[in-house]
Amino acid sequence: MKYLITGANGQLGYDVKKQLTKRGFEAIGTDVSDMDITDGTAVNEKFDAVNPDVVIHCAAWTGVDAAEDDENKSKVYAVNVIGTKNIANACKKHNCKMIYISTDYVFSAVGDEPIKPDCKEFAPLNYYGETKYLGEKAVSETLDKFFIVRIAWVFGKNGNNFIKTMLKLSENHTELRVVNDQIGTPTYTYDLARLLIDISESNKYGFYHATNEGGYISWCDFAKEIFALTKKNVKVIPVTTEEYGLSKARRPLNSRLDKSKLKENGFAPLPDWQDALKRYIGEMNI
Repeated sequence: MKYLITGANGQLGYDVKKQLTKRGFEAIGTDVSDMDITDGTAVNEKFDAVNPDVVIHCAAWTGVDAAEDDENKSKVYAVNVIGTKNIANACKKHNCKMIYISTDYVFSAVGDEPIKPDCKEFAPLNYYGETKYLGEKAVSETLDKFFIVRIAWVFGKNGNNFIKTMLKLSENHTELRVVNDQIGTPTYTYDLARLLIDISESNKYGFYHATNEGGYISWCDFAKEIFALTKKNVKVIPVTTEEYGLSKARRPLNSRLDKSKLKENGFAPLPDWQDALKRYIGEMNI
């Protein structure tokens, strides 16, 4: 099969393209320099040239706090909504499968119950989440052959993430305040890329949740494990989201994603997040 990957220079797109190539598939990666997804004509021309069997749509505006700024909102909408509509329309024209990468931020779930992938109680707390929800609608209303995969707390080699931020801050801080009331599970892009390819080879279309296994944790728990594994002498001080109070965008406290649908459909779950973090730290030579 021939794959087209949008956002191929981002954290996830980078690993998706590498794993596709490793598994012997033809993988064409794109970024804004060779296909501006907000330009419908450019998208159609690229699809006509490539004629893909599968599109893995990783490109997105992911700056959650910056998305709240009025001067950025039209850009966020253009990328996350119009861009996604353009990709979905091109997939329909070429009769190819589409995987759309979405987020736990389409929900504002409260309590501590894991969110099912077919849950329809959408209530984004921030503009980024709102545009990703509208992207989901564009895909599901346009296509039959789609997979919408919601992920959370992503980390990978290529790009910025929570792990890199914590380690950078540890260079000149002996104490760090980290929120302990936002609960979820990290997602290693290397592991996720494998799963996305497995999903793409099937026709078990629909909505999925995918993060690493290993249970639900807080960002505070995650930070402690990062410093323990890297032998950094940093004291992590747990604080509530309200006490932390530095973010422009509101974030859901409950990011527990129910991943049971993966196993029900025959897909191997991702390894535990603890194992993923150890491998990541080793591979990054930290």
